[in-house]
Amino acid sequence: MRILITGAAGFLGSHLTDRFLADGYHVIGMDNLITGSLDNIAHLEDEPRFEFVRHDVTQFIDVKGDLDGVLHFASPASPVDYLELPIQTLKVGSLGTHNALGLSLAKGARFLLASTSEVYGDPLVHPQPETYWGNVNPIGPRGVYDEAKRFAEAMTSAYHRFHGVDTRIVRIFNTYGPRMRPGDGRVVSNFIVQALLGQGLTVYGDGSQSRSFCYVSDEVEGIFRLFHANGHDPVNIGNPDEYTIGELAERIQAVLDPDAGVKYLPLPTDDPKVRKPDITRARTILGWEPLVSLQDGLSDTIAYFRSLHERNPLSPPPVITEAAEE
Repeated sequence: MRILITGAAGFLGSHLTDRFLADGYHVIGMDNLITGSLDNIAHLEDEPRFEFVRHDVTQFIDVKGDLDGVLHFASPASPVDYLELPIQTLKVGSLGTHNALGLSLAKGARFLLASTSEVYGDPLVHPQPETYWGNVNPIGPRGVYDEAKRFAEAMTSAYHRFHGVDTRIVRIFNTYGPRMRPGDGRVVSNFIVQALLGQGLTVYGDGSQSRSFCYVSDEVEGIFRLFHANGHDPVNIGNPDEYTIGELAERIQAVLDPDAGVKYLPLPTDDPKVRKPDITRARTILGWEPLVSLQDGLSDTIAYFRSLHERNPLSPPPVITEAAEE
């Protein structure tokens, strides 16, 4: 089986590449490295079943030979990224998705879209099932990411209905683990880096907003199963255990620096107050649910960031003023 993974040098894309290679697939990884890093796939340099292509998927995609699958994971996916790269975010969700779907159609390949819990916006339904249509501000600062993914879902569904492409849509909830970028602006990486540097942890609002955190190995396993399952409707893949941002800060403080203070900043525009997946569909269709506890996942992630810091001292993470923690 031969597949293409766009965004393969990113945090999640690189782990997904590893998972498919472990199952015997031949993987073509594609990335323009705008937010990805070759460090994430350096361990695959001598892997004969992996080939890397540096390419911007908003341009026409040409892959020689047969393809059995296309997994579209190319996109800025953190507040820092999509606030600094708003046009690129919109283009990869629209033009990039169109090109990836066109390739799937031409090759007769199964297509899987990496969507996001952000399609639910600041939800008025809690937890969020796949049947919820969302509460999104299309012209707010977060709209470039939210609406890019909503458009990508609509495009994917249209290609399934009109062209008969065999499609899957995964709605990814907050994911963390090794290979996260230290300065990506996500709350887990922010807190860990700040604690390692002996700084106060930056909490937006009063810390009562909630998130659910899924360790990367669990997320990848759910996506892997979805690719091989039947059905075309979106599926939430995330951890239904819900924590406030304040609780997450306390857990990381307890491990790294119990004396670390907390700095409170204004809640950013359109920040979701709650986020928790309803994973009934994933349990039923995929037989999947997360296995890694927050304690164990944070332990592995902290060890990763500590090793980075020991090799090359980390810089303080950026302050987010127009987007919330992911």
